[in-house]
Amino acid sequence: MPVELLGEAPRRAVAIYAHPDDSDVSCGGTLARWADAGCAVDLIVCAAGDKGTRDATTQAESLVAARAAETEASAAVLGLAGVHRLGRPDGEFENDAELRGELVSLLRELRPQVLVCPDPLAVFFGEHYYNHRDHRVVGFAALDAAAPAASSPLYFPQSGPPHSVDFALLSGSLEPNVYVEVTATVKRKADAVCCHVSQLGDGGESFRQVMEERAAEAGRAAGVDYAEAFRRVWLGR
Repeated sequence: MPVELLGEAPRRAVAIYAHPDDSDVSCGGTLARWADAGCAVDLIVCAAGDKGTRDATTQAESLVAARAAETEASAAVLGLAGVHRLGRPDGEFENDAELRGELVSLLRELRPQVLVCPDPLAVFFGEHYYNHRDHRVVGFAALDAAAPAASSPLYFPQSGPPHSVDFALLSGSLEPNVYVEVTATVKRKADAVCCHVSQLGDGGESFRQVMEERAAEAGRAAGVDYAEAFRRVWLGR
């Protein structure tokens, strides 16, 4: 089967992720490419980032403030139109009506053509990485909010007029079916990731290399220098 490269940027896109750094790691090159092309890209961060440390002496409130500032800095690097933080405690939220209702309200307000979110079916990556529960919860919640809820007027009728998202791009998928070339933005993706100092510590530069290597690997599959891979799911068809 020939590889499909997505070319034209959407007019509006929304990325929904769990933690403040997730979108940068997962799809920062794509978001930057779209923003450069005139797309209004908004980011929704569901978790506060209050538990993202191995240092037991860290005060949660200070960590949340630091991670919010890091998110704003990385969003400026990528050229995002806006950042929306839901502030849920890490590891303590569910794909429930309350979370879906918040997401539906934002999807109806922002009215994107494309949703970008984690693939909730991707759990085990070999024997060295197990996908975080928050990522899976947010992946399912984002999809459930987009279809059918956001497009159906009787779901959350208080949340504004319905809106249909054309398709979702699921990052971190074990079964990607489309790619976005990020040759022009891979370094900005790495710059955005490196804004999250609270998560990287002194390992920013080594993580930059990892980001570029992953993008190069996806690029080889897509026949370009650098790419990001997604599972595309059409919604409402």
